[in-house]
Amino acid sequence: MRILLWHVHGSWTNNFVRGGHDYFLPHDPERTALGIGLGHPGRTWGWPENVREVAASDLPDFEFDVAILQRQEEVRLVEAWTRRRPGKDFRAIYLEHNTPGGNVPYTKHPLAHQRDIPLVHVTHFNQLIWDSGVAETTVITDGVVDPGHQYTGELSRMGVAVNDPLRRGRAVGADLVQDFVDLAPVDLFGLGSDLMVALYDAPAGQVVSHNLSQAELPAEMAKRRVYLHPYRWNAIGLSLMEAMLLGMPVVTLAIGEVPHVCDSDAIVSSLSIEKLRERTRDLLYDNDLAAHYSRRAREAALEAFSLQKFLKRWDAYLSA
Repeated sequence: MRILLWHVHGSWTNNFVRGGHDYFLPHDPERTALGIGLGHPGRTWGWPENVREVAASDLPDFEFDVAILQRQEEVRLVEAWTRRRPGKDFRAIYLEHNTPGGNVPYTKHPLAHQRDIPLVHVTHFNQLIWDSGVAETTVITDGVVDPGHQYTGELSRMGVAVNDPLRRGRAVGADLVQDFVDLAPVDLFGLGSDLMVALYDAPAGQVVSHNLSQAELPAEMAKRRVYLHPYRWNAIGLSLMEAMLLGMPVVTLAIGEVPHVCDSDAIVSSLSIEKLRERTRDLLYDNDLAAHYSRRAREAALEAFSLQKFLKRWDAYLSA
């Protein structure tokens, strides 16, 4: 198939384009957020050869089989750029990555009124929580490119990966990092994480941000003893999946999809911050316990987040 999609969620896009299709990412002359194409050189993974850019100006005459939309703006944008109506003049699918904001659980999805564009959720939790109205919905759970077992835990530090934490705040648990900074130094990874450092009450150097490319991130993250995933409002994050595949011991809130996908022998999860602190302390100082969770996290992730299963599910859905 010839698939048109926007480079919105870098990790998800990197996983999705590993299938056997031709993928086209639109760009505008200014490389704006709505027309970034393949992204900025040096900041993303190397793309497979079957991933190419297409200029927005070429889209009116461009042939493709399906457009995958991921932002509300793209519904209008794809019509303006192609001069064709999504769901009527060509097949379109809306992929929802996120849990709803606003008046949960009464939040209506932007496409809740739309019968022509089916809605794909990445977790059963998201499908359950969103009010999808009359839209046809299905669930295709995520899979992740396996970076290999890279965990060394050689640094008695905690790693946290989150983009734009200052804006997203409590949703990503940016405030909860404060509850762990006395246990060990914390390394923040992700776009905008540097803005968070000054907000924590901690000695100088106890919380440090790192600006790394996607290619550099796995090996650096895997040096940290523990991966802390403090997200309050997220079904299950790709960064958590990636950390588990690296073989990192994971500490996270028992929120959303997490308790149903990852058992207590694979990750440390709880709704009690005090219990999470206790187990984090154990992982920091007990090498055998850390090794156990490292092994079990990777085993569980290989089963639950298989890239091959993910791509097969998408193939089946696209060919239906």
